[in-house]
Amino acid sequence: MTVRTPLYYVSGNLREMDSAMMDEIKSLAIYEYSLNPSVALSVSGSGGNLTSINDTRLQAGAASTSVTAFPNEATTAEPSTVTVSYQRITKTNASVSVTSDTGKTFPLFYTSGGNLRAMDATDFLDTFIFPSIDTLVLGTTTTSQGGTYFISTSTTVAGSTLVSATPIFLDTRADTSLYTADEIGETLDQPITINSYYLHKVDGSSVSLSQVPVYADVNNNIKQFSQAEIASLLSEYIRNAAASSTGGYQITYTIGTAGTGNIRGTGMANTILNGSGNYQTRFVNADDYRAQEFPDGTPVTTDTYYLRINKI
Repeated sequence: MTVRTPLYYVSGNLREMDSAMMDEIKSLAIYEYSLNPSVALSVSGSGGNLTSINDTRLQAGAASTSVTAFPNEATTAEPSTVTVSYQRITKTNASVSVTSDTGKTFPLFYTSGGNLRAMDATDFLDTFIFPSIDTLVLGTTTTSQGGTYFISTSTTVAGSTLVSATPIFLDTRADTSLYTADEIGETLDQPITINSYYLHKVDGSSVSLSQVPVYADVNNNIKQFSQAEIASLLSEYIRNAAASSTGGYQITYTIGTAGTGNIRGTGMANTILNGSGNYQTRFVNADDYRAQEFPDGTPVTTDTYYLRINKI
């Protein structure tokens, strides 16, 4: 990996940028990425292309009836598990073209021999783009990760934009308050939502460069980039690398209980009641004795799912 130190013009001289100036350019690359992420996540009711994740809950066993006496507990159906799969996130990689390297496309730097030379595309990637992607895929969700995604139980999170009001996952459990002996045979599945989980995109923060690098035009005249010109180059190259880099800097997302990469936002807990059944009876009349087992127990977490960001 070759990092070059670009030059800028000040008081009639060409000087090498310091690390703070170079960091500003990287921050500008991140901001440009935040405006139009090339690896985008969207939410729909179903049919996403990230891995499905499951919510499980107990439901009541089927009611038993007898014309002579209450069906005993050994013969009544046990509570069973309801499983609902969620696959609501779709990842889309954009196709991004970049300005070709003409030999004069990128900023100038001094060689070890003191000569002026233009960065090539590899230099530009190594100096500005790849370090910016390293920052984008961290586990934090500050403006330095603008344009990337995380999970929250809230629909409103400061510094981010809600992707969709449709939750990507619901943790539900049996609502034991809805099951009563007087209603046997009860509706089997009576859930309550414990938590809803939503996808957010981190907002970027605009950057004003204190110095802009210089380049050589087709006549070998030294000129300054405008901020808009360098921003355009940064946008093209960071979006292209994030979506399609073959050098280990393509941004990707996964969802599941385990995996590689940095966790983004809160974990999504799948909880369920751990009881073996609450046996209840109902006398309707001399020819109608009923029994049913309702969900019971205390909540336990069976799985916790995470959204992760990584580079590949």
